[in-house]
Amino acid sequence: MKKTTLFRKYLEDRDILLAPIAHDALGGLIAERAGFKCVISAGFANSASLFAKPDVQLLTLNDAVDAAWRLADAVTVPVFGDADNGYGGTTNIARAIRSFEKAGVVGVLLEDQTFPKRCGHMAGKSIVPMEEYLAKIKAAVDARQDSEFTIVARTDALALNGMDDALERLHRAIELGANGAFVEAPRTRDEMRLAASLPVPTLANIHLAGRTPVLPAGELQELGFAIVAYPAVQSMAIAHHLLGVMHDLLKRGDVNDVGDRMLNFDQFTDLIGLPQLRSSEDMHARLAQEVAGKLSSVR
Repeated sequence: MKKTTLFRKYLEDRDILLAPIAHDALGGLIAERAGFKCVISAGFANSASLFAKPDVQLLTLNDAVDAAWRLADAVTVPVFGDADNGYGGTTNIARAIRSFEKAGVVGVLLEDQTFPKRCGHMAGKSIVPMEEYLAKIKAAVDARQDSEFTIVARTDALALNGMDDALERLHRAIELGANGAFVEAPRTRDEMRLAASLPVPTLANIHLAGRTPVLPAGELQELGFAIVAYPAVQSMAIAHHLLGVMHDLLKRGDVNDVGDRMLNFDQFTDLIGLPQLRSSEDMHARLAQEVAGKLSSVR
């Protein structure tokens, strides 16, 4: 089954799909090993991992696509991407969609913020007129080569114009072919219920420091969401842990003092696939020896 088809199946399943946003390729691999069926490549984590900067659209299209490709290459589960606001007009969006498809992701978010966009839970956002956003959605839908590549329409209109405008934008985007919908930063359960009421699979974005109520997956499923993204868990967990380890290593100057907070060498190389690589190398070496032996006997 194609990964795009598998992702669509997950969205249509009764159980909500839990999807952490990976801090990097290693974070994606760890999420897959933990049992998650999908991971996401998105701006908050990519800005932090690539530049150590906040999510204020410092990422170019090439940065975002490269990060998504590295993640998709590291895992076997579907990877969902983030096309931000499309990196320009409709022609730019068409190029972005084709680029993300070639990177191996199963779909993307496309939002209505102006350039430069910022994390949806930050203040100071602004959005483009509805007509401009809908033109971008149509361009994205028309550009995809795989009809099962998922376009999730995202709007930040709630914080600026209210829920009616946010829902109107998404209903129109769905009419133009968007396969999913995402109202960013609902502030109450009632707003979350409205955000989940659209006639396509809907996404909830749960951030411990954000504006949306932090609800468990079961409650989000009851509200009607099909997928929940966790944008900051990996990045903030890594930062918290490394701050402690680096502080203690500098203070004590002895790696033995932080050894119990690390994987050992064998555990880490097992995680990143060294045994499988060595096995593959040995297999190819044996095959080469067999071929060389057959050639010698012929001569």
